[in-house]
Amino acid sequence: MAAEAFVEQLNVQIGNEFAAHQQYVACAVYFDQQTMQQTAQLFFDQAAEERSHAMMMVRYLLDADAEVRIPALPAPVCAFADVVAPIALALEQEKRVTAQINELTAIARRESDFASDQFMQWFIKEQVEEVSTMSDLLAVARRSAHDVEQIEDYVLREHVAEGVDPTAPRIAGA
Repeated sequence: MAAEAFVEQLNVQIGNEFAAHQQYVACAVYFDQQTMQQTAQLFFDQAAEERSHAMMMVRYLLDADAEVRIPALPAPVCAFADVVAPIALALEQEKRVTAQINELTAIARRESDFASDQFMQWFIKEQVEEVSTMSDLLAVARRSAHDVEQIEDYVLREHVAEGVDPTAPRIAGA
């Protein structure tokens, strides 16, 4: 059985992951409207990944026979000043999620909830990758803000679709 403090915070995190999903969709729509299809697809893919993270958390709570609460979400930011702004927002979002994941892990450890601690390890690894991806993309976007083709070329060259990670937690509904 998962510790109650962990269950409560994981339910909050489910909302955070769904909010990240919505924000990535809003960024993808912005890039699509700018005719930056490669970057739009990267953000659509990121959105799907965030939704999967939320559903992994739902599956964990279901498997742990714990209460699942799906919270209401705040509206995402949909208007951006330039092509750099949504990427900067995405990086800040990933840094915030990293802190949230670390706090969840700390709660599991404080509560001696070893199963939940183990569950969180995959997310810790995932956040290192997420922050790195957005940090690199932001550096390229800042250098190339007036030449979106360079951004598109970078995304096309560096971001290939990932295969299925056999170590990832199960996704509810998949």
